[in-house]
Amino acid sequence: MAGVRPFRVEISDATIDDLRERLARTRWPEKEPVGDWSMGIPLGYVQELAEYWENSYDMRRVADRLNRYEQFRTTIDGVDIHFLRVRSPVEGATPCVMTHGWPGSVIEFDKVIDPLVDPVGHGGEASDALELVIPSLPGHGWSGKPTATGWSVEKIAQAWIELMERLGYERWVAQGGDWGALVSTAIGRLADPAKLIGIHINWALADPAKLMELGGPNEEEQGYLARLQHSGEAEGGYAIEQATKPQTVGYGLTDSPVGQLAWIVEKFKTWSDYGEDVENSFTKDELLDNVMVYWLNAAAASSARLYWHSLASSVGSFDEVPARTAYSRFPADNVALSERWARTRYTDLRHYGTPKRGGHFAAYEAPGEFVAEVRAGLRALL
Repeated sequence: MAGVRPFRVEISDATIDDLRERLARTRWPEKEPVGDWSMGIPLGYVQELAEYWENSYDMRRVADRLNRYEQFRTTIDGVDIHFLRVRSPVEGATPCVMTHGWPGSVIEFDKVIDPLVDPVGHGGEASDALELVIPSLPGHGWSGKPTATGWSVEKIAQAWIELMERLGYERWVAQGGDWGALVSTAIGRLADPAKLIGIHINWALADPAKLMELGGPNEEEQGYLARLQHSGEAEGGYAIEQATKPQTVGYGLTDSPVGQLAWIVEKFKTWSDYGEDVENSFTKDELLDNVMVYWLNAAAASSARLYWHSLASSVGSFDEVPARTAYSRFPADNVALSERWARTRYTDLRHYGTPKRGGHFAAYEAPGEFVAEVRAGLRALL
């Protein structure tokens, strides 16, 4: 493939030594004067994770996990795009570009890749098979860091369309959650309908004003509106900072592994489905694998800039999406839509799924439910 270069994740001894030294030299704040997470991630838990990271965690584990798969980089509009390409043993498998969000990464999908590409070996039908293309967002992971402004959700969507064209796919689907859902939504507006089969998203936004046209919010929707308001008021400080001053927040997080750890893990706890103990949803190793993707690439500022590029235009815009759409509403996600509300934006909604468990990082937290929803969505799109 012209312009597509093989890639492997490599982690040097010097990188590991530097990380361990920084962890050992952490200057800690005082303990929070509350007995919960209401002020942020508690000191005791961060110290527990940091000690495990320094002394017990396999520092090359994330490389080993990712290097199980074929990986590549290709340059689009001057930015190197890193991606996994996982082929299916099933002939005629449906190509799918699958996109993560923040503070996630391509490692989120590690548990679902095998059942999605080889459904016959994992309780599905051959017709469920996907051939997966899983890119790292620009400024995230091993993708390049844009040196110019303009890398909004819409620009990323155009880059993914170019990527799938470059890989030779004639008909394909797009899947994503968080920013990946917004990228997939933009693909649903921008891609050639002759090439895009449809989109599957596990996070969605729609205009609250549209509920008034439906006679006002019902009880279910009032709950979703309250959840949206709480997410903005009590949990949205990180987004405001990253959308307004991403460079400023990047200095401390790029210099301090514990700072980067705390910034990310707080969101994994808040947006998961298992209450007060984040390790009911993710092991220490799984949490640290994802943090390592950011730490190894010094991606705190570059990943935060996606908010600066996109928050006003992409999150505040509710343009209708004509593409065939499947939407899976995981119960503990930070934002949720009723079916009729979702239809006000996604005008060709073919599947509205309501899995029983899982939150914002559904593929990582509830892989079985995620796989079932992707399969059901794909069947509705085809």
